[in-house]
Amino acid sequence: EGMVNQFLHGLPGVVQRGSKVLVDTGLEGFDAELLRFYEDYLAVDAQHAIPATSRFCLKPETAPGFFIFMERVKTLSSPPLGVKGQITGPLTQGVGIADQNGRVLFYDERLKDAVTKLIAMKSRWQVEQLLTLQTPSPPMVFFDEPGAVSFGSSAFIGITREQVVAALRECIQAVQASGGLAGIHICANGEWSVALEAGTDIISFDAYSYFDKLILYREPLKQFIQGGGILAWGIVPTSDISAIVREDTEALYTLWHRQFTELVALGLDPSRVLQQTMITPACGTGSIPDPESRKVLAMTRELSDKVRSEFKV
Repeated sequence: EGMVNQFLHGLPGVVQRGSKVLVDTGLEGFDAELLRFYEDYLAVDAQHAIPATSRFCLKPETAPGFFIFMERVKTLSSPPLGVKGQITGPLTQGVGIADQNGRVLFYDERLKDAVTKLIAMKSRWQVEQLLTLQTPSPPMVFFDEPGAVSFGSSAFIGITREQVVAALRECIQAVQASGGLAGIHICANGEWSVALEAGTDIISFDAYSYFDKLILYREPLKQFIQGGGILAWGIVPTSDISAIVREDTEALYTLWHRQFTELVALGLDPSRVLQQTMITPACGTGSIPDPESRKVLAMTRELSDKVRSEFKV
């Protein structure tokens, strides 16, 4: 579906030239279309639910996975305890596509704002759809932000930390205001203070490979957890097939417990940390062969069960 392309529908000026998708601000009528975009945004922002005809809905033509997911969940013999949606975050979306001059959208103040509002409304729409499944716990929507891995490098000169936090916060608040829990997923080592201070409910990280990087942000991490933030520990490896084959539940428990102990040593209540912990794969399993993906899912469940058993939670 394309990490960026599936969420582009509705943004003014989107064109495809050859194999490349870009935003052409030089198109005739672009400014008028941008004005209509903001009119649509203001109209939707004032409504209880986003209409099915809105530019802020996902489309089966560009994001079929979401619709297949919804239909499959409805056919389950019993409803799941919870469901999770996923969307590309505003930073990654804003640097993942450029204008006709090759300049990424996040460098243009107008387009940065439009991209942020597009992602905010599409994430809100996901929450509204997931709520119809009537699961016991609130739906979650995670903002996938691999762009944060390179934030602060020479590739992103001119993009400030404040801009990224503000864009993330706007999207997170859209999820929370519509009744969902917001998460940020960073698949490698990133600028963690951005995620920790953006007001998200959940931070999903690759604990198998990068816990030592996250723990460096001692005070922001401590404040995040004390404020009720949830850590989704991506402790089950997904990026290295040999690691998936090699690891087992006992070894992963040993690794997680060592990390848990190090986190608690910051001065945190162990019971609070446990209550605000999710055990997850390190990243998505979509590109992993079927046998390995099944092992990832099995180890995730087994490890979660073991943590619950060992700590009586």
